[in-house]
Amino acid sequence: MPRVDSLTGLRWWAAFAVFAHHMGAFAPIPLPGLAYGTYGVTFFFVLSGFVLTWSSTAVRPQTFWWRRFARIYPSHAVALLLAIPVFYSFSPAADEWWVKPFDISILLLSVLLLQGWSRDPTILFSGNPAAWTLTCEAFFYALHPALNRALMRVRVKGALVVALSTFGVALAFRIASIAAPDSWLNMGMPYPVARLSEFVIGMSLAWAVRSGWRPRTAPWATYILAAAALGVFILEPDFGVWGVTAFTNEIIIAVCAMMIAAVALRDLRGGFSLLRSRMLVRLGEWSYAFYLVHATMIYAARDVFGPRDVSWRNLVWYAVVLAVSLAVSAALHYGVERYFERRLRRWWDRREAHRSTRSQTAATLPVSTP
Repeated sequence: MPRVDSLTGLRWWAAFAVFAHHMGAFAPIPLPGLAYGTYGVTFFFVLSGFVLTWSSTAVRPQTFWWRRFARIYPSHAVALLLAIPVFYSFSPAADEWWVKPFDISILLLSVLLLQGWSRDPTILFSGNPAAWTLTCEAFFYALHPALNRALMRVRVKGALVVALSTFGVALAFRIASIAAPDSWLNMGMPYPVARLSEFVIGMSLAWAVRSGWRPRTAPWATYILAAAALGVFILEPDFGVWGVTAFTNEIIIAVCAMMIAAVALRDLRGGFSLLRSRMLVRLGEWSYAFYLVHATMIYAARDVFGPRDVSWRNLVWYAVVLAVSLAVSAALHYGVERYFERRLRRWWDRREAHRSTRSQTAATLPVSTP
C-alpha cells in the first residue's frame, strides 16, 4: 500500500500533546486544556490499529510479532534503564512523591511489559511510567493477525459496521458504568482490554479505506471539530453526571478516527499537506522514542531545579526540556530503534528464508515406496 506520510507528521503533534500535559508537573503555564494532552495516547491507539492494518502483508503471525518486537522493544529496554535513576531510590523514604523504593519484582513486570495489566499506580506506572501503553500495544499486536484475518472477509460496508459496532460497545459500556456507579463496571478493567476498542476502530477504518472507501471529509474540518470538542471540555458545562464531559474519551475516539481517515485519504488523493513536510515527518519518526523519554527528562529537570510556579515564563522551560528530549530521542531513534530493528528483522528474514528453502527441498524429495 502507498505510504501516508501525513500520519507520521500528525503523530508528532499527538506526542507533543502528551509532553505538554506532563510538563504541568514541572513548569505549568496558565493555558487551559493542557490536561487533555493525555488523550494523545488515544490517538496513538487508533493510529496504531490503522497503520498496522494499512501496511499489513501476507506474512506468518510469528513474523508480524517478531517485527513488532524488533520495532518497540530495544528502545523500551534502553528507556527503562534511563528512567530507573529518576523514578526509583534505594532509600525507603524517598524525597519526592514520584520516586518509588526500588523493587526488582515490580520492575520485572515492566521489563516483560506486563505492568499495564494492573490498575495499581505503583505497578501500572512502574519502571518508565510512560511505558504502560506498551502493555496495551503488546496485547493489540497479539490479537492483530486474527483480527486482520477476520476483517479480510468483509469489504467497505462490513468494515464500517465493525467500526461503528465497536464504538457502540465502548459507548454502551460507558453509559452502563455511569448508570451503575457501584457495579463491577467501575472496578477498573485492565487498560489493555479497556482500550482495545480504539485499536479495533483504527483497524476497521484502515480496511475500509483499503477496500475502496473514499469519503470527502477535509482534514481541516476534523481539526475544527477537535478544537470545538476541546473548547466544550474546557468550559465543562454543568450538565450533571450525564453531561458531555462524561463521554470525553468516546468523543475523542470518534474525532481521532475521523481525523486519521481524512488525513490518510488526502494523501491518497495527492493533496497538499504541511504534515508531509520533511521536519514534521522526521519528528514523527522520532515520536516513539520521544514518548518513551519525555517524562524522564521532565522529572529529571524537576528533581534538579524544583517545581516552577504557574507562569508564562515557563515557556522557556518548555523550550529547554523539549530540546533536550528531542536530542535524546534522536539518539535513541538512530542509535537503538533503527539499528536494532534492522538487525533483528534481517536475522529473522534469513531464518525465514532458510525455513522456506528447507520446506521446498522436502517437498521435492521423491517419496519412497515399499
